[in-house]
Amino acid sequence: MPIAVGACLDHYKLISPLGAGGMGEVYLAEDTKLSRKVALKLLPEAFTRSTERVRRFEQEARAASALNHPNIITIHEIDEANGAHFIATEFIDGQTLRERLKEKLAINAALDIAVQMASALAAAHEAGITHRDIKPENVMLRRDGIVKVLDFGLAKLTEQRPDAVNSEAPTIAKVNTDPGTVMGTASYMSPEQARGQEVDARSDIFSLGVVLYEMLAGRAPFTGVNALEVIGEILKTEPAPLKSLAPDAPAELQRIVSKALRKDREQRYQHVKDLLIDLKDLKQELEFEAKLKGVQAFAAPASSGSVEMNQTPSEGGTTNAQPAEAVTNEAAAAPSTSSDVDLAHKIQQHKLLVLAVLALFALALIGFALYGRAAKNKGDLDSIAVLPFDNQNRDPDSEYLSDGLTESIINNLAQIPSLRVAARNSVFRYKGKEVDPLVVGRELDVHAVLTGRLLQRGESLIVSVELVDTRNNRQAWGERYNRTVADALTVQQEISREIAAILRSKLTGQEQQRLAANAPHNPEAYQSYLKGLYHLQKRSPVHLKKAIEQFQQAVDQDPGYALAYAELANCYILLGGNPGYPVSEALLRARAYAQRALQINDALAEAHVSLGALHGASWQVGETEKEYRRAIELNPNYPTAYHWYSYHLRKLGRIDEALAASQRAYQLDPLAPAISTNLANDYLIKGDSQAALKQVQNALELDPDYRRGHITAGWIYLKLGSYSDALTAFNEANRLSQRSNEALGNLGYGLAVPGKRAEALAIIKELEGRCVKQEADGIYPAAVYAGLGEKDKAFAWLETDFQARRAELSEFTWWPPFDSLRGEARYSDLLRRMGLRQ
Repeated sequence: MPIAVGACLDHYKLISPLGAGGMGEVYLAEDTKLSRKVALKLLPEAFTRSTERVRRFEQEARAASALNHPNIITIHEIDEANGAHFIATEFIDGQTLRERLKEKLAINAALDIAVQMASALAAAHEAGITHRDIKPENVMLRRDGIVKVLDFGLAKLTEQRPDAVNSEAPTIAKVNTDPGTVMGTASYMSPEQARGQEVDARSDIFSLGVVLYEMLAGRAPFTGVNALEVIGEILKTEPAPLKSLAPDAPAELQRIVSKALRKDREQRYQHVKDLLIDLKDLKQELEFEAKLKGVQAFAAPASSGSVEMNQTPSEGGTTNAQPAEAVTNEAAAAPSTSSDVDLAHKIQQHKLLVLAVLALFALALIGFALYGRAAKNKGDLDSIAVLPFDNQNRDPDSEYLSDGLTESIINNLAQIPSLRVAARNSVFRYKGKEVDPLVVGRELDVHAVLTGRLLQRGESLIVSVELVDTRNNRQAWGERYNRTVADALTVQQEISREIAAILRSKLTGQEQQRLAANAPHNPEAYQSYLKGLYHLQKRSPVHLKKAIEQFQQAVDQDPGYALAYAELANCYILLGGNPGYPVSEALLRARAYAQRALQINDALAEAHVSLGALHGASWQVGETEKEYRRAIELNPNYPTAYHWYSYHLRKLGRIDEALAASQRAYQLDPLAPAISTNLANDYLIKGDSQAALKQVQNALELDPDYRRGHITAGWIYLKLGSYSDALTAFNEANRLSQRSNEALGNLGYGLAVPGKRAEALAIIKELEGRCVKQEADGIYPAAVYAGLGEKDKAFAWLETDFQARRAELSEFTWWPPFDSLRGEARYSDLLRRMGLRQ
């Protein structure tokens, strides 16, 4: 019933009308008790005649009022005064989505709105509330960009069967539209809602899909001249492909909308949280791509008349361009200002770094020098171990410098195919120990050992190095550097020219180019890179996050720093699945960084390995193979390339090749627990349990806290029938990982095999709870079900992972918990659909 402006309903004074529709009239009102503006919705009298109907509505509306979410309108009060039922809500200063849709939205804007709407629905559905009337009229856009979903619970008042709909009446239209277009509630009904069937949360998902389609396409997917025609479209007709109306929409967005609009609700998203995750992932991907494009634009050579470039020809004939500050002739001629003082301060601040860079190049080239000089007199020195530099200040804050320099030199030397360089894991076991180079040479089977010491004294950094030929216990070369900041760069250039002259007869032009391409250009970026390496090697989630911070800082300081981008990719690959780093988001970021590294330097083996791992996570078999082979071609001495390649080969069932790759990785890096454990897995699959046990025990001697070593040990003990030892190993992995999904799933399997059913089922319950929350993959409860012999449930969870294209699913091709499934036709079919078998 119409109420005059200025009238009062209880303590609400009506100020002005805001709108009207099928759900009633809305007024701007003043809450005279609290002196605030509110929106007052008066419910139509026709909807409030039935006491039972009003009671049910009030029950649901009160439940909705308990929702506390930034994207859901706040309900202040539900009451009746002067015979009128009303709802008082917060007043939103903005416009409806319907008003905004007068123009087609940009993709990023549509995604942002959809994400906020889905977030609101997720909160409501979790509270057991279904909206039932999602449409642009019920979505408000605040001026600050916050989206608010309105009218939770109100649709319960108006629900009616399709046969009660006036087939000649158009649905309510809030804006002028083209002839034949219907813009009202019927256009947003789900098929089950249109049929008058019971409605659940999946109906809201369909309606949200309709709204998202309309935001992108500029028109609703289902149209007609009246409500009945629209309902007919919803029930029988597929909407026009989104790509025909929004060709710029990414393929993933088209897939998301298509899945939300499935007519069979069993084929739709089953939970709005799943839809929300996909929308967020895509939004982050697009934002990240945009950010990378910005970085690339910043790093690209400047056009004429903009930013000057300092160019240094490399020995291979290429040019390495470094951005320089853009200056006008006028500025260049200007007298010195405070910026000169700032520059001097920065030089002083980074004096240690400049000398560290000096040490890096000097020592790396010293390593090369052994090549040329020893070749002339004693035959080729074809192998070397670079021992961790001794930080003689014993200052933990500068530990990153000694460790980082060591690892940088190792990485640089490893770029030369004809030189065998002892891997990091092999040399770092000598860190902090008094060692005899002859013993090191014998233990690591190398012909030369390089040692170094760093000592800072006030303004100076003293660097002492010694190269020992272990074949005859003679010093092949040694030097001591004591330089000031003032002449550090000059000395570095002199040393570089001297050593380059020695190496010119040994290194090919291509190898010289490769070394130059990997060399750091920005001293500040290099310092950040060294800190990142230090934390990366710690491998724990806490240190990986710190490594990401440092590598990100390095690429911010030097957008052309390919190695830093490659290490960022590795960090995200290792961090994926940890709290706060969902696998999908981590892999997305890793892929972007790996691709950026290769855009800068396509000859970077580390980046090719990262990209191979990422292709493998997406089941892109051919691309995975290509990247690993390319990495090995570029750096035949890179153990990680063989290590990760062996995983790929094992998933494809190429066990002999996988074993060969694992053995090669082990030869290059015998002291890496991960590589040793991986080799044990290959022995286990080949049926040699004793060799596998010996290998994994070796890994656990190297690192007793390596959780995957304990998991592999558990598998081996189960094969040997030693159930007690298996459970001890699985429990230890579970303890070390703080109940990670992987460790918990294998513990459940270890309990299931010897018949501890109740305990195994308890773990299944925990894992399935995590899966529902999108915190775990289905492969883990599937492993426990397989151990219990419940194959149907195991395959059901594996199929769930397949539909979601979970990266971890490919592990089921070789994991021992799934041995009992391998003879099933369903197993072969799943492999075929994943593209892992013909």
